[in-house]
Amino acid sequence: MSSIRWLTCIYSALILHNNEVTVTEGKINALIKAAGINVEPFRPGLFAKALANINIGSLICNVGADGPAPAAGAAPAGVPATSTATAPAEEKKVKAKKEESEESEDDTSFGLFD
Repeated sequence: MSSIRWLTCIYSALILHNNEVTVTEGKINALIKAAGINVEPFRPGLFAKALANINIGSLICNVGADGPAPAAGAAPAGVPATSTATAPAEEKKVKAKKEESEESEDDTSFGLFD
């Protein structure tokens, strides 16, 4: 039941952001009251304070981002860069192996429960 209370506050904040309304404790409480859900009194204030100085749009767009993306064509840190001449050949090998594995799966004459 606790997860419903957290989600109620999260969705309230998202609704306010979507309607371009400043996220405040009072506005979150109003949405929660309209939804008819009982939430502990500290939760709306907690969310309002946590989101006070946050750009919610940027937060939504960068979920799961570890940091700035590498430049186009740049290898991630710790991965050796390969020349562009060898990359297409490697892709062909991977595709060929993938096609072989798909064909072998189709040729099986037994099932899991046979």
